Amino acid sequence: MKLKSVIAAFALAGLGAGMTAALPASAAAAAPALQQVAKFGHQVTGVTVSETGRIFVNFPRWTEDAPVSVAEVMKDGSIKPYPDAGWNAWRNASGDEISPADHFVCVQSVVADGHGSVWVLDPAAPATQALVPGGPKLVRIDLATNKVAKVYAFDQSVAIPGSYLNDVRFSSDGKFAFMTDSGQRGALVVLELASGKAKRVLDGHSSTQIEKGVQVHTDGKELHYPDGRKVQFSADSIALAPDGWLYWKPLTGHKLYRIQASALESKGFAGQDVAGDVQPFGEVGISDGFWIGDKATKGNGNLLYVTSPETNAVSVRDLSQGPSGALRTVVQDARLRWPDTFGQGPDGTIYVTTSHIQDSAFFKKDAPPSLPTQLWKFKPAE
Repeated sequence: MKLKSVIAAFALAGLGAGMTAALPASAAAAAPALQQVAKFGHQVTGVTVSETGRIFVNFPRWTEDAPVSVAEVMKDGSIKPYPDAGWNAWRNASGDEISPADHFVCVQSVVADGHGSVWVLDPAAPATQALVPGGPKLVRIDLATNKVAKVYAFDQSVAIPGSYLNDVRFSSDGKFAFMTDSGQRGALVVLELASGKAKRVLDGHSSTQIEKGVQVHTDGKELHYPDGRKVQFSADSIALAPDGWLYWKPLTGHKLYRIQASALESKGFAGQDVAGDVQPFGEVGISDGFWIGDKATKGNGNLLYVTSPETNAVSVRDLSQGPSGALRTVVQDARLRWPDTFGQGPDGTIYVTTSHIQDSAFFKKDAPPSLPTQLWKFKPAE
């Protein structure tokens, strides 16, 4: 039986929304092979691939004073500070001589837009704690010159106390950016790139908040901090489909939500309430990164890729099946220790980082401040 037939059979077997379909041995044998691209001595989160195949990653200051915040991954797997060492010179103990406004402080994600730029989202909250004043920003780097072309600074009306700007996507016309805030009070942020003005939307709305009663499990047990606190992160995963639907969810939550990007660009940016435009769209379980491909990356705009840290897996859901669509496993491997963020190359190859969050000093008292992490790749299954 072909893989597509096996998957269809499982979908028809009545799997509930949000459940991951475990494939039988014959189908698992057809799963795409996982290949290591690079390994790092520090905690990695974001990855992105440009339209010419250049790969970039970032290292947040969570449990250590990371020596590099943003780097390009070279062909031999080594890394080079990007765009230069100067932008990566800020440290936790930096004095006034190194401004957080024009240096990377605690970078959470990097995203290539497919049009000659890579964007760096810096929530500027080391250890996901207090914001460094003047630090929260979105930075555009010109890939042709390898120089910073624009810095969008966020004041406290956008990066509110306790916020942690997490990930970013761009409208198809390149006029707007959409970000998640996974901090103490979740929200989406809409940025008009021409004016530089930004608005928080769905601030405190149930779709952007920690889902009550949900607990994160890894290695078969509940994950919690050494002092017993549970893992609680608000709006995190985000993806924009070619048809204009923006999808997101809190990390600590199972439910998936969507809204038309046009509603955020018009009503949301104008300060109007867009809660009535939000649609619940089934469940995908605990997740961190989202990815929806497009024709430019040989992707399928109906397929939502999901990192599933509870099961060491990458999963996918066919959005064309509606809110009841089932989640199925694409790749499951013990080496996928907290699969975190996706990127997709121009040849269709999907890249995913493993940030080893459950192995970090956040959750293990005896963990070293630095820990090995990896970048992997695989070819999407037919």
